[in-house]
Amino acid sequence: MEPNSENLNYFRVITIMISSNRLTALTTTAAAAILGAMVFATPLFAASSDSTASTGTSSARNELASATAPESPANETVETHIRELHKKLRITDAQKSQWDSLAQVMRENAQKMKDLEKQRAADAKSMTAVDVVKSYADVIEAHEEGVKKFIPAFEDLYNSLSDSQKKIADSLFRSRARSEAKKEVSKAS
Repeated sequence: MEPNSENLNYFRVITIMISSNRLTALTTTAAAAILGAMVFATPLFAASSDSTASTGTSSARNELASATAPESPANETVETHIRELHKKLRITDAQKSQWDSLAQVMRENAQKMKDLEKQRAADAKSMTAVDVVKSYADVIEAHEEGVKKFIPAFEDLYNSLSDSQKKIADSLFRSRARSEAKKEVSKAS
């Protein structure tokens, strides 16, 4: 078959569609990964990503941290990140109510993910390919629900922060978002 303009145009359209779909898929995947990271990882892990904002805490804050003693390694990780974020944001007694609400949302979100992981592990050997995809959907839905609960709690806390605390929060969250974006770009390359 000799190439003619009709065939060449067809192949150009297909090539553009494939390139466009590949770019869209990469962009969507990167966006989903960044969103997932921001939903759960940022509140939990941002505290460990910026050591320049660390300051000492009062004995009252240390007592608060020890009062929320973890029961398992997974809970310990969440509690550690909550304590670190509390320390880095320099939460005051006047912000305790907003902080406590945010910390509770973080714990609930982490517990939801832990429960999903347990369920997936229990079902792993018997899951069909369709079941696996559905379990991914459950994780995505949990992330979405978690973000919807996290935003208002974080917004309440953020609005109560001083200007210097807001600068710290902005830096922590921006730093984490940039780091996650760079990881996704390097994975896609």
